Amino acid sequence: MKHRKMMFMTVILVAAMLPAANIVQAKYESNEKMGIPKDVDSVHSTYLPVVMDKDFQTTMEEDKKMKPQIMERQKTLLERRYDLSDNPSDVMMSAERKPVQKGVRVKLPDGMTWKKLSEMSPEQIREQGLFPEGFLPLPHVKHETGGQVIPPDQIKEINNLEQRNLERFDVTFDLPNHLLPEFPPPIFLTTRPDLGDVSQGKLLSIRNYYEIMHGIVTPVQMEGLRLLLTPFPQQQFNQTDDRKVEKASLGITCFDCHSNGHTNAAFHLNPDTRPHVARLRLDTVSLRGVFNQQIHGSKRSLRSIEDFTEFEQRSAYFDGDHVTAAKKGVHLPDRASQVVMMAQMQNILDFPPTPKLTVFGRLDPKKATEVERKGEEIFFGKGRCAECHPAPFYLDDKMHNLQVERFYKPHMSNQKWITGVGPIKTFTLRGIKDSPPYMHDGRLLTLEDTVEFFNIVTELKLTKEEKEALTAFMLCL
Repeated sequence: MKHRKMMFMTVILVAAMLPAANIVQAKYESNEKMGIPKDVDSVHSTYLPVVMDKDFQTTMEEDKKMKPQIMERQKTLLERRYDLSDNPSDVMMSAERKPVQKGVRVKLPDGMTWKKLSEMSPEQIREQGLFPEGFLPLPHVKHETGGQVIPPDQIKEINNLEQRNLERFDVTFDLPNHLLPEFPPPIFLTTRPDLGDVSQGKLLSIRNYYEIMHGIVTPVQMEGLRLLLTPFPQQQFNQTDDRKVEKASLGITCFDCHSNGHTNAAFHLNPDTRPHVARLRLDTVSLRGVFNQQIHGSKRSLRSIEDFTEFEQRSAYFDGDHVTAAKKGVHLPDRASQVVMMAQMQNILDFPPTPKLTVFGRLDPKKATEVERKGEEIFFGKGRCAECHPAPFYLDDKMHNLQVERFYKPHMSNQKWITGVGPIKTFTLRGIKDSPPYMHDGRLLTLEDTVEFFNIVTELKLTKEEKEALTAFMLCL
């Protein structure tokens, strides 16, 4: 009997050791299956860790120590990709608080010109490694961790208004302020177009929303706005030991990223992709005009703003993982009341006025310049932009795959697996001058960058003059 007991204990010990002995091999095999280099730490395949292996103080101290190195790594990447200088145009954003930045910022490989690049085939560009790095998917500032990263203006103002700290101890925002939307953004309402910007030049918060919106919105919309401005736990902003803020936090609000119902260019990682290294940096999209959109979310294709609102609260706040959401204090809004009210408020957020457009969303020839009219002609013709962005709202409520991976080979960049992205929903171009940076991940800093990107990727072969005209037209939208 004693001999049998010893054998039994030996079997248990061997069984317990097997996972530890094989975990590296299992990771390599899993990576190979997913097309990722074997030696890359893909972190987690589907679920995020629920139980942490280090206490909060240790993790925070390690993160703070690593922060300068992480930020320098991202700075090097951005400076290699882009011209980050402040080069304002004479066109102002809608509230006239900030000029639109001008010029192509994506850097070309040595000896290359945009004209020469546009004459090459995708295969030639790929094989010779000539695709501009600034056209590649953009990694999160700390891709191995991900999570919400809020720009400095929002952090400062929310701290002033609510004494709530949105600053992470492990990273800071990576793009210069002059390349971001104006702050605070103006607010235009479908229900009161006669009032113009109703923001009073202020940032909406839980402390001032009633004062600013009283007498303008209905009781249902007011309650929806309150919920959009109420902090609820989020993956990095909460009370647990794996948060990324020093003091336990009430959380984050919808409008901490969608400032005044628009965007402040806050970013995180999309919740829809696994493994972690393949997830996409996700730039905050504007909520203006959601009343006319039929699908929501870059990948999720949610079919109503109610679906989107509920999904965000239940799991997207937690990287799309409902398992960790339960641990951190997920808010489960009632679909019949709270979600509906939040949707009612979002559905009255309007686009900025467009004095040069007719009621059909096309240029009024009596108000537009010759260059702008030429740009419109290219937009609806040679440029093929209107195939995904038809007037009057300049979106088609579809998802499209640009197959940009035709131009580059898969590789790692700052802990992100740079590979094919797949279908992404079309975003509206109305009010586009107010929403830099561009693309779902903010990889393009100016409208000129977006024109060059699509000229190469969709093989348009536009001339310099045509590209300038196209940019001029988009500034009118």
